[in-house]
Amino acid sequence: MKIEIWSDVACPWCYIGKRRFENALAEFPHRDAVDIQWRSYQLDPTIPEHYDGAELDYLSKRKGLAPEQVKQMFAHVSEQAKGEGLNYKFDDVVVANSFTAHRLIHLAAAHGKQDAAKERLLSDHFEHGEDIGSQEYLTRLGVDLGLDAADVAELFSSDKYADDVRHDIAEARALGVSGVPFFVIDRKYGISGAQPTALFSQALSQAWSESQPLIAVGSTAASQDACGPDGCAV
Repeated sequence: MKIEIWSDVACPWCYIGKRRFENALAEFPHRDAVDIQWRSYQLDPTIPEHYDGAELDYLSKRKGLAPEQVKQMFAHVSEQAKGEGLNYKFDDVVVANSFTAHRLIHLAAAHGKQDAAKERLLSDHFEHGEDIGSQEYLTRLGVDLGLDAADVAELFSSDKYADDVRHDIAEARALGVSGVPFFVIDRKYGISGAQPTALFSQALSQAWSESQPLIAVGSTAASQDACGPDGCAV
């Protein structure tokens, strides 16, 4: 069973959704047969490489909301994150363009370390105040993940994996994805948002049962108490 997850490393609900989905997957009896692929998405591709202002200032201007309203949003999301064992620190969040971070995730995927890269980027952005647009930080992260330093450096001297990121975003549009996180199971079921763990568990079980062939009980011989193209058994 294949599950594709579109998300942005600059999306607070995406980290919450990741954790809730992982909790459901941990209890899923067929989890070893599940292939997970993280897909790129950008909530705001127009953010400059480095934004001159805090997250509060950025969201206030982007959404046209009063700072107090944004603070209330932060409090709500932080409380939800806390329930999943996450410690959001919005005052420390560095606003930056996530495009190169997504390219790093594609590089990590080529070395079987996609989930580890995704986890670190989300945690470092929302819990540790790291600059996900910084070459210094992304290089350091690449080293921590065990990626070749030359491969990481190439991200800053070429457009490698840029087309992969754009393809993910274009495919999201084709599927009708308008917000993240968005989970797609076997290109048959779509789950929008950081849904409760119970809903993810239900979706996994339903998708698995519908993807499996029927198991015959008793004899399958066509000659016993059954009818076929050549007539019925007597």
